[in-house]
Amino acid sequence: MTVAFRKMHGLGNDFVVIDARSAPLDLSVAAARAIADRRRGVGCDQLIVLEPAANGADAFMRIRNPDGGEAEACGNATRCVASLLMAEHGSDAVAIETVAGVLPCTAADGAITVDMGPARLDWREIPVAEPCDTLHMPVAIGGLADPVGVNIGNPHAVFFVEDAEAVPLTVVGPVLEAHAFFPARANIEFVSPAGADRIRMRVWERGAGNTQACGSGACAAAVAAYRRGLTGRRVEVLLDGGPLIIEWREDGHVLMTGPVATSFTGTLDDALLSARAAD
Repeated sequence: MTVAFRKMHGLGNDFVVIDARSAPLDLSVAAARAIADRRRGVGCDQLIVLEPAANGADAFMRIRNPDGGEAEACGNATRCVASLLMAEHGSDAVAIETVAGVLPCTAADGAITVDMGPARLDWREIPVAEPCDTLHMPVAIGGLADPVGVNIGNPHAVFFVEDAEAVPLTVVGPVLEAHAFFPARANIEFVSPAGADRIRMRVWERGAGNTQACGSGACAAAVAAYRRGLTGRRVEVLLDGGPLIIEWREDGHVLMTGPVATSFTGTLDDALLSARAAD
């Protein structure tokens, strides 16, 4: 079986996109890991598989992390897939179904906007292990403490720091992701002020590690910054890969706007598709 793929990215947050709408593709955890491997496979932050949609959407988007696990949401991948579907349909508006719900997307001025849905702020929705005020969660490691909890289709813990650049991301990120307070693990953001309605964010993604840009993380950071009184509802979030514009509307929905690009296309080797766990 020949399986075509497209390598895409949003600000360096990169994806292998496979269209399985007409031919179902059952990928094992090991196969997903093999494809995502940057040395032996294609390499990506997430593997995206398009499937037939329900609920009137244009496609269902399944998201696999490099560890083979499934993620509920990925904003940058949603924008990449939206650009493909828009080109396919000759439209500037599409709807993409995910595990987290149906996400409407629009295009304007060379950028793609996705409505990530409402920000969820209750401790049960994050989720966390015990009742708490999610504006000040009781999690600390070293000098990092007092994160804000936000669910944007997936769980986030946002730490506000004086200098996001100074945080030892690869040291504290894995520990915080797997902290016992987060039963479903969590994406971890480190955020510092960068001017009027601008924030700098670095991220450790659940199941993916340090990435150039995390769309849902940028949304979580913007919501957290507004809740803390640091910014307005419309924020420019400066990521390692570049800026995203995030708006937390009065109705609770979070809009994310930014660019997308295709790096290359190709076909997957059978060895990747048939990979099995080493054990």
